[in-house]
Amino acid sequence: MPHTKDDLPDALYSAAQVRALDASLIAAGTPGFELMQRAARATWRALVRHWPTANELSVVTGHGNNAGDGYLIAVLARRAGWHVRVLAVGDPKRLQGDAVLAHAEAVAEGVAVQAWSSQSGLRGVVVDAMLGTGLTGDVREPYAGVIAAINASGLPVAAVDIPSGLCADTGRILGSAVRADLTVTFIGLKLGLFTGDAADVVGEWVFNDLQASPESFNGVDISARLLTADNVPRLASRAPTAHKGKFGHVLLIGGDRGFGGAILLSAQTALRSGAGMVSVSTRSEHVPAALARIPEAMVVGTSSANQLMGLLEKVSVLVVGPGLGQASWGRSLLSAAANAPLAQVWDADALNLLAEGQVSLPGDCVITPHPGEAARLLGLSTAEVQADRPAAAHALSKKYTAVVVLKGAGSLIASPDGRLAVCDQGHPAMATAGLGDVLAGLLGALLAQGMNAFDAACLGVWLHAGAGAQEGKSGRGLAASDLIPAIRQLLEEQAPCLK
Repeated sequence: MPHTKDDLPDALYSAAQVRALDASLIAAGTPGFELMQRAARATWRALVRHWPTANELSVVTGHGNNAGDGYLIAVLARRAGWHVRVLAVGDPKRLQGDAVLAHAEAVAEGVAVQAWSSQSGLRGVVVDAMLGTGLTGDVREPYAGVIAAINASGLPVAAVDIPSGLCADTGRILGSAVRADLTVTFIGLKLGLFTGDAADVVGEWVFNDLQASPESFNGVDISARLLTADNVPRLASRAPTAHKGKFGHVLLIGGDRGFGGAILLSAQTALRSGAGMVSVSTRSEHVPAALARIPEAMVVGTSSANQLMGLLEKVSVLVVGPGLGQASWGRSLLSAAANAPLAQVWDADALNLLAEGQVSLPGDCVITPHPGEAARLLGLSTAEVQADRPAAAHALSKKYTAVVVLKGAGSLIASPDGRLAVCDQGHPAMATAGLGDVLAGLLGALLAQGMNAFDAACLGVWLHAGAGAQEGKSGRGLAASDLIPAIRQLLEEQAPCLK
């Protein structure tokens, strides 16, 4: 059954898990060559829909099953009257199993098959059927040179199952990767198609389950869940007799000198996302600006941790870190927060101070690192975090016994119990300051309204990314505060306040 991005299933798998699914289909009676034919037909149909006026195809193959798909796509194109040729990067003599049958069918059909060379020249639509999901190490020659030639050609590109060079498990580009305009993937969605570098190389989505029955998936673990409008957690509607005391009291701590705007963005978001009451603890000189911007909030000028103690007894959720700084003022406030038995969200400088080991994370906490902060928390480089974002998210969750939001393209939400969720929404216009402060305030509001940490993180990330995608349509110049009304609107659409 074909799927578009709007109706993708939400189960995400590793490459090994998809191979297990493939094996289960074959064991259940579907021949492997039949699955290869289904994959080729699915790709051909998607290709024709995407480029309805095209009539020429250059199929670039390796020597695995991905190449078998490519040979069969070439057969379908030739039967449709297209000009088609296969440029074999992998020697056809190295083909095995069903791919041998596919090659033989292409030859019997009269498809021109020639060895790739730098003089080959690409024409028409390029079909990438080279490396597939089995790739683990960096792309080597001759494939690296072929990938460079495809990317430099300026021609439309369709990738079979996954763009060559993209890791199916991590979303990392393994040295180099084909930049596809269309990716047609099969049987089960791969986790690596939704995080890391994937968004730069995948293009438009089509998924086809190759007629796999639901029973075929029994007993096969998943790696993660893709957050969608259908499966994201929901806030309960409110009774007509609702009052502010039922929806939590969020205290936001931060805003050292020079960073006052960060805590105000968080506080404004918490207010607009449904928290019953909002308080802000910040530098005294920021109080007038805070009251002018958010008169609904209770703003307390705080010069020392001692002044927090009374407030900590009255609130239900803490958001700590936006604009906190790493000087003695921020350190003392963070220390006080760490000892409070409250649900908490830690962001920004709270995470940098946590990485120093001078404070311990309390229980029932959500942390929201970007890759650089995650690297400091794990004692790794940022490149190492980005090389395997799912592993980094799991490692952070285990190390700190917290729900982790690893921000970035394809944000990941990891729970200490092993659950992992992925959000593939967003927009490049979101690459601007203050977006993390907005997310922290949103998460605090959701916790205050009674959501558990993992559900709050999943819903918050999905709302934040969805609002960014919506506001990003206007292009560059997106301000963090632009997201706040959009988040409120999406939250109401997703979970109406009143039944």
